[in-house]
Amino acid sequence: MRLLLMSDTHLPKRARELPARLLAELPRADVVFHAGDWVDTATLDLLQDRSRRLVAVHGNNDGPDLRARLPEVAYAELDGLRFGVIHETGAKQGREQRCAARFPDLDVLVFGHSHIPWDTTAPGGLRLLNPGSPTDRRRQPYCTYMTATLADGRLTEVTLHRLPPRTPRTPRTPR
Repeated sequence: MRLLLMSDTHLPKRARELPARLLAELPRADVVFHAGDWVDTATLDLLQDRSRRLVAVHGNNDGPDLRARLPEVAYAELDGLRFGVIHETGAKQGREQRCAARFPDLDVLVFGHSHIPWDTTAPGGLRLLNPGSPTDRRRQPYCTYMTATLADGRLTEVTLHRLPPRTPRTPRTPR
């Protein structure tokens, strides 16, 4: 089973659209995860239309329209692994212990908010994954997303994909 993970798309504030390379991954993914901060409902509609299965939550920058359609925390059991998705997990310091205490029944927690890619395992085995942002790199060198493979109850081939820099918007010349 192929998984596609993204977060913090912030459309259309941080970019006009999702990167073509990320969109090309959608038909190959069995499950798409989005860990919040969509900003617009059009992106949610697009992912719902193009994904076989979407597991998604709202983020702190999402307004009432998105909050009405998405939970704060989402859960999915896939091939025997228990996944959770949440936008915010608090400060970097102590994240593994805090999340392991809050989500003791999960195997994998996908989260967003920081735009900082993250892949660690908490004591007790909870895997924490943050795919970064495909549209707003903030203080990171690249915009990013993740893919992973799920087979025989194991998460393998977790890959962080770096996107090429976007070309700057060129101002229109008046005619």
